[in-house]
Amino acid sequence: MIAHFIIVHCAAMSKSTGSCQGFLHYVFDYETPKTLVIPSIRVGFVFRFIQFLVALYVVGYVCVVQKAYQETDSVISTVTTKVKGFAFTNISDMELRFWDVADYIIPPQGDKTFFMLTNLVMTPGQTQSRCAELPNPSTTCADDCDCIEGYNDPRGNGIRTGLCENYSSTVKTCEVLSWCPLELDTKLPKRALLAAAENFTVLIKNSITYPKFNIHKKNILPHINSSYLNTCEFSRKTDPDCPIFRLRYIVSEAGEDFQDMAVKGGVLGILIDWSCDLDWWAGKCHPKYTFRRLDNTHPFNNVAPGYNFRFAKYYKTPKGEEQRTLFKAYGIRFDVIVFGTAGKFGIVPTIVNVGAALSFLSLVPMVADWFILTCMKKRDLYSRQKVTYLVEEPEKESTSMSTTYGTQ
Repeated sequence: MIAHFIIVHCAAMSKSTGSCQGFLHYVFDYETPKTLVIPSIRVGFVFRFIQFLVALYVVGYVCVVQKAYQETDSVISTVTTKVKGFAFTNISDMELRFWDVADYIIPPQGDKTFFMLTNLVMTPGQTQSRCAELPNPSTTCADDCDCIEGYNDPRGNGIRTGLCENYSSTVKTCEVLSWCPLELDTKLPKRALLAAAENFTVLIKNSITYPKFNIHKKNILPHINSSYLNTCEFSRKTDPDCPIFRLRYIVSEAGEDFQDMAVKGGVLGILIDWSCDLDWWAGKCHPKYTFRRLDNTHPFNNVAPGYNFRFAKYYKTPKGEEQRTLFKAYGIRFDVIVFGTAGKFGIVPTIVNVGAALSFLSLVPMVADWFILTCMKKRDLYSRQKVTYLVEEPEKESTSMSTTYGTQ
């Protein structure tokens, strides 16, 4: 009906029948693929080579490397840690002290992380009272007029009282209301106080699940029992299944020296990779451990290095006066980072990727045609043979047939 309408419309138009016929041919001419055999080794090589590259990409990269035929799921995990070890310290301004896990693991429980105390500055006997501020360009004074009463400097140590007091025999600073005596954190020990912490061990218990495939795993493998845990220690070469790690080994695997790092602290990552291939022909699904330092250690841009924080222990004197001991704790924070993806054969992604591969292969003749019509010396001949316009002459053919029968 549409064709009939266009023909009637064109017949009713003015004398420009040529343009109408051209439009009809453009809309209704049928094009069909034509097989043109070119006996050229060069062209055949280009065609097969492109096919080979497409097949190599699909089989080698898509199927083998990316495993695009699989359905995937992301890991969900939980982590708990338990550190063991003890040490004695004997510093000149501190008495002999015994340290166990309750002293150096702060806080006792962390969310996929634990902090190992390695160094500290301790300020004992602090009370809420008045004392001279630590000297710096903003706190030094000549008289009371230089100290504004009630001024609170966030970088200072307390609220100013408005008085200028002697900090030493040569320096005067503004008096503050604070916990006195003030902390002097420049007296950080050059050698880590808990240098023996490098021999401490940590047990990492990690349970994971892939809910899409109903897979549940843990890093304490089925063959591990209590007697094994009492004697094993993780080593990438000799005992890669043991979930107990010596802290010195973790730091060294991250490319750091424990004693150097312990002075000012830092942040280390314990990375557990649970990437699993769940197809029956694949290998086992076991965790893979790697270790990496996470905080900034750039030699030319290392402002505020390390890791530290403050905490205090409060008590009262026999007279009922509240006092505290302030600790500025330096140490290594260990972040346990669990990641991974599980894959299993799936019919839907397989069909999708097979279809994508076939679509890639359908582009190969187009590339070969471009090469023939652009780069070959006989491209004009190939161009003429590539496209043929069929012209039908029914009247001439009918006349020829009638003449033939008449002659007979």
